[in-house]
Amino acid sequence: MTQFLSLLLNGISLGAIYALIALGFVIIFKASEVVSFTHGSLLLLGAYSIARLSEPLGFLPAVLVGVLITAFAAFLVERLIINRLRGAPVISLAIVTIGVDIILLTELIRQIGPDILNVPHPWGGDSVRIGGVGISENRLIAMGVAGILIVAFFVAFKYSSWGVAMRASAEDGEAAALMGIRQGRVSALAWIVAGVLAAVAALFLVGAPTPGVSAAAYTVALRAFPAAILGGLDSTGGALVGGLLIGITEAMAAGYQEQLSFLGRGFGEVAPYVVMIIVLLVRPSGLFGTKELTRV
Repeated sequence: MTQFLSLLLNGISLGAIYALIALGFVIIFKASEVVSFTHGSLLLLGAYSIARLSEPLGFLPAVLVGVLITAFAAFLVERLIINRLRGAPVISLAIVTIGVDIILLTELIRQIGPDILNVPHPWGGDSVRIGGVGISENRLIAMGVAGILIVAFFVAFKYSSWGVAMRASAEDGEAAALMGIRQGRVSALAWIVAGVLAAVAALFLVGAPTPGVSAAAYTVALRAFPAAILGGLDSTGGALVGGLLIGITEAMAAGYQEQLSFLGRGFGEVAPYVVMIIVLLVRPSGLFGTKELTRV
């Protein structure tokens, strides 16, 4: 039972980080109808910036500057590429984001090299025990920060003018434009918010129990993508639920890998995609996604 509770708690903490990344996918999709594959490189950019700036600036200034750099990079991608291709087929936009992601990723991997960069988190690699269950302080703080950011986003999404404009644009873009909503501004701000969420997620992903910043951090965004698809690409609440489900699934599969050895070694790494496929076979639009009806 102790092992199960430990895996469950660690899965929830990992899922909270995945939820931040998945929320970025959903925000961009709702604002600009683009399935953004640039999130992997944006996440790595945030982690790399914080790691490089921590020594000259200190931890907190490095985090702030790293978040700003990532948000600005996301803004540039939207302004220079996505905005200019507005109205293009969705598949074309998705392929463009893959191209941008490859360019950014290649340069970041060149900069990082074979080294593992350290981010000097003030809490280090210490762990906390809750009863008989242990969890790293990094993951515990990540849950708290993710919870605050997610609540803040949902409040802004429901009550701010930007949130209202995004919901209107997602519901009916043409009607929103006729009502005076500037979709370009909504889209730009959505990319900025997604960049901020990616950088914050990166801060905790490269902390304990992860050794530091390496090119492998890129794959985390790929594992968060099933969370967005699982919950429904147009559902902000679905991103939260999907992130938690994927995090718990991955932690459980890794923790019980000996009992699951008949499925092959490393099953924990592919478990999120297996869950995603199973859910999509039952609900093609995701758990909370909107079903589109087409009249012929």
